[in-house]
Amino acid sequence: MAGGLICGALDISAAFINSWLTAGMLPARLLKAVASGLLGAEAMNGGAAVAVFGLGLHFSVAFSWTILFYALSRRLRFLRDHAVISGLLYGALVYLAMNLAVLPLAAQFRSLYIPGTKPFVPRLAWPQFGIHLTCVGLAISLAVRRWSRLVQQDQ
Repeated sequence: MAGGLICGALDISAAFINSWLTAGMLPARLLKAVASGLLGAEAMNGGAAVAVFGLGLHFSVAFSWTILFYALSRRLRFLRDHAVISGLLYGALVYLAMNLAVLPLAAQFRSLYIPGTKPFVPRLAWPQFGIHLTCVGLAISLAVRRWSRLVQQDQ
């Protein structure tokens, strides 16, 4: 649970900073852009509720990737024993999976209920890649290693 919260908070904070520095985009607009992944382009015209929905989606994704890493770490001890390298590799995997599979598939799904949905075209970018390496992969792996040790000590 802590890994998902840490990952989600670090990732969205880095995204806020990056989007503001590169495009002058305010946090609420970025959160609406996240929500538009399911709601379509009209989400950009929404209010605070749409931004909150986007934040919820963001944390849902962060928790999903954390749960997957945790489950894998139960079977592959290497992920816990070498948390830094496995976290960086996992961050790269998450970045590629999100841009090459999850987001394009979400656009396909959205086209089922929103006519005229444009396909998602991946825009691979170094700043986002770095954010995923550190704020996603590394944050998740270090949190899983930390709390795995605490659970082992309690038993």
